[in-house]
Formats: sequence, C-alpha cells, structure tokens
Amino acid sequence: SGASVQGFDSLEDLVASLGIPRAVLMLVPAGRPVDEVIEQTLKYLDKGDLIIDAGNSHYVDTNRRSNQLSQNGIPFIGVGVSGGEEGARHGPSMMPGGSSEAYDRIKPLFEAAAAHVDNQPCVTYLGRGSAGHYVKTVHNGIEYAIMQLLAETYDIMKRRLGFDNDRLHEVYEQWNQVETASYLVEITAEIFSQPEEGSSKRLIDVILDQAKQKGTGKWTCQDAMDLQVPVPTIDAAVMMRHLSACEEQRKAGEKWFSQQSTIFSQNTESYVQDLRDAFYACTIVSYAQGMALLREASKSYDYGIRLSDVARIWRGGCIIRAKVLEEILVAYHEEPDLENLIFAPGLREIITRTMPKVGKICQNAIEAGIAMPAFMASLAYFNAVRSGWLPANLIQAQRDYFGSHTYERIDRKGTFHTDWSKR
Repeated sequence: SGASVQGFDSLEDLVASLGIPRAVLMLVPAGRPVDEVIEQTLKYLDKGDLIIDAGNSHYVDTNRRSNQLSQNGIPFIGVGVSGGEEGARHGPSMMPGGSSEAYDRIKPLFEAAAAHVDNQPCVTYLGRGSAGHYVKTVHNGIEYAIMQLLAETYDIMKRRLGFDNDRLHEVYEQWNQVETASYLVEITAEIFSQPEEGSSKRLIDVILDQAKQKGTGKWTCQDAMDLQVPVPTIDAAVMMRHLSACEEQRKAGEKWFSQQSTIFSQNTESYVQDLRDAFYACTIVSYAQGMALLREASKSYDYGIRLSDVARIWRGGCIIRAKVLEEILVAYHEEPDLENLIFAPGLREIITRTMPKVGKICQNAIEAGIAMPAFMASLAYFNAVRSGWLPANLIQAQRDYFGSHTYERIDRKGTFHTDWSKR
C-alpha cells in the first residue's frame, strides 16, 4: 500500500513521534506488565493523551487503572480483542469500553482494523468503565463452555461409538455445514485430520490430556458468583480443566474403579444426529448464561452494555463466532432487555426441539461411565429454569433450624423464625 513502518529504540522516542493528542496502544500480558508499561509511558505523556489496553486484563484492574489515569487527565480505554492469529491477519472482534469521547478519537482506526460481517465492523463502543474487558472475560467464559462441550462430544464418539480420527473429522465437518456451524467446530474438524510431523500418527493422539488456562474462565465464574447469576455450564468447563491437570489422581482412579465400556451397537447415524442436536442445545444455553451475566453486570456496574451490540460484534473475528449468533442478534433486537436468551421465541423453539436429546445423551454417557459435566450442567440449568417450584424451601427451613437464619413464607410477607426443637 506504500505505507511505512517506523521502529524506535526507546519508548521516549516512540511517544515523541506521535501526533498530539497522542494515543498509545498496548498489547502486553495481563497483570503487572500492563502497570509497568503504563508507568513507563506516563512519563512522556501530557494531559489529554490516551492510553489503550488491548490485552486480556481483569476488569477490576481496568477500573483501578482508569481511576488512577483520570487523576492525570489521561483517558483510558480497555479493549477486549478476540481472534487469535487469524484475527491478527484478517481482522479480530474488538470490545472497547471506557470514555465514549476517547473512543470516538480512535473509532475510525478500530473499525478499519476489525473483522466485518454484512459490511458492519465487528467493533463498537460497549459502555463505561471496564465494560470492554468485562465483555471479553464473559466471551472467554462462553468459549470455555463450548470447548468443553466439544471435548465431551469427542469423548463419547471416541470411547462409546469407537470412531477413529477420520470419522471424527467427517462428523465435525458435517456439523460445520448446518446450524451448529462455528469457528470452534470448524477447527475441531481440522484438528482430527492433522498428522504428526514425521509420523504415521495423528497429532491429536500424542497431545497430553491436560488443559491449561489463563484465568478468564475463572474470572467469569467468580464474578457470576458475586452477582448471583447461575453459569453452571461455564463452571463445569473450568472445573474440568482443573480436573484434567490431576493426572496421577485420575490414573489411580482408573486403576481402582475400572469398568467395562462397551461399544454402542445401535444406529450410530441416528445417535450422532441426537448428539449434534444436544450439542446445539447446550451451546445456546452457554450463550444464554453468558448473556445473563452481562445483563446483570451492566446494571450492577453501570456499564450501559447493549446485548444486541455484543451479539453483533461476536459474529465475526472472534473465537466464539457461530451461525447461532444471527438468531441471538434477532432475539436482542426484538427484546433488548431479554431476561434469559432461551425465552426468545426463535431460540425457545430450537431448545424445545433439541433439549430432549441432551437427556438421552447424558443417560447413555452415565451407562458408559463417561463424564459429560457440561452437558449435564446445561440440562440441569434448563430443567431448573423451567421449573416454577424448586426445593429451596427445604434449604430455607434447614438454615433456620441449625442457624436461626429465618425464612420467608408464601402466604404472607416478612421474615420468620421457628424453634424447630419444640414440637
């Protein structure tokens, strides 16, 4: 294009080369490195200059940094960026939050750099304060959930159906041609056809079965606990990463509690169809849990997030981009403050059709001794959400019995206590 790229030997020279008011974009690992770069850069900035953190920072740190920098008259933008290496080359999804006036200064650059879907950039101003980094955290929580769901489908097809890597590749490739199409399904299909260099083996078969994490899934679960928003599918995904690391314990468990696992002998084509439908239902539930958390966080933290904007910018560039986001976008356009995504008419119809398959798959997995916690958590969440009565009245009674914590009644207002030992 004829554009030139300049390199500098010092941070001072780099900052001095920028037009005034300056805008400094950081892409460094979350945590202390971000604070160190801000501290070093601040020496050369003036009031009105802008600092942008495009790393995976914890929203709590973003709030602290924003407050500190505002005292120096320097606005701060926290930007969640998703897309990996492909996004770096072809455009990511970007989730900025902070000062809306500051964002307006960099909006043309961000819109030019972002992925585009339907001629719309996959970036928009999401809200005040740490809204951008919070949305990215929840994005990653949903990502954890869908990855775990896919791992569970792999497990049951490998150990219950006896599928080899070629068959697994075919299945996921087929899933990526229909309503379950997504970036994660697409790369899963490709993974099973990847050979190990210099060997006749497939690479997947020599990769250690221990999944690492960088913290965003944990942050999602922690904040969901604080805001009292149930996200059990995401919780299960984070838990299974922890459990995968317990290799010695798992090997001992296999020794002491081994069981016979028989290959499923019925119609495997029908079973795979049921599994795909079950995966689709649980995927929608994962998005529903994440969106419910964003809805509550926006109110609690005064972010001003529009969920339709979130759905729109997640359609391209990011790791959780998927065909179902078109349905999700329609749902939030029709009802911006939708309490639960699965209540939207279009998605409600899909859930009604596909959720019964989750129970069938989970039952079969239990019989085979195969762990499918994300599927089971999704089913439990759905069954609880659709239940007008839950047995929490017993928990209220128990708490009052052993701790005098009081309880509420269905027939009159107020709090009550009973001396349960006197009968």
